[in-house]
Amino acid sequence: MIYKEKFRPGLKDVGKGNKIKNRALLEFLENIGAYHSDMAGYGANDTEKTNVGWILLDWKLEVINRPKYGGVLNINTWGKGMNKFFTYRDFEIYDENNNLCAIATSKWALIDIRSRKMTRLTEEMVNSYKLEEKDVFSKRELDKIKEPEEYSSSITYTVLRRDIDINKHMHNLYYLDLAYEALPEEIYNQRPFDNVRITYKKEIKLGETVVCKYAKIKNEHIIVIKSQDEKIIHAIITLK
Repeated sequence: MIYKEKFRPGLKDVGKGNKIKNRALLEFLENIGAYHSDMAGYGANDTEKTNVGWILLDWKLEVINRPKYGGVLNINTWGKGMNKFFTYRDFEIYDENNNLCAIATSKWALIDIRSRKMTRLTEEMVNSYKLEEKDVFSKRELDKIKEPEEYSSSITYTVLRRDIDINKHMHNLYYLDLAYEALPEEIYNQRPFDNVRITYKKEIKLGETVVCKYAKIKNEHIIVIKSQDEKIIHAIITLK
């Protein structure tokens, strides 16, 4: 089943040249995925009954024709490729004239909200989402991102209350915010970046201090978010 919604970007969603920011695009995608789960019976309001919830493991976004402020976006999403522990969800974003603006894919895991551990997807759950075989990218599996051997700069950040979501950890969109903050000024001014990849490895909780380290490899900007002692990698973000 392909689930569809319309979104009208607001002023907070606008970046350079009145064009829609990557963060806003990902927020729209996150929301439509949540709406689809609501309809399937596994949304935020269903957790008391199901005792399970979704956690995001990976984003891949490619902007083909960046939309500008003032229009309506038509977004499609569908679930695909569910196995025992993971599932993928794809997205298409169109403008009012049915021009394809962006495509994205994401990888999710199901957790038991009481134990906070991963749990298996059931046949009933798979059937409720009415999976599609369509892929927006030619390759379904998301390649692993390697950590750079050297970095050119870094910043630190302590997680605040405003960063915490309903799962009691830093919300996934704030990882992209941190990545932008870690960019050197001359790189930051090159935005928007039309290719975004975020791999989440370990949750960040309230009050934790993280180190955001930056490196450039060829034409790719890589930000690695680590624990304060740099022993744990929380996420790796690439922009190009």
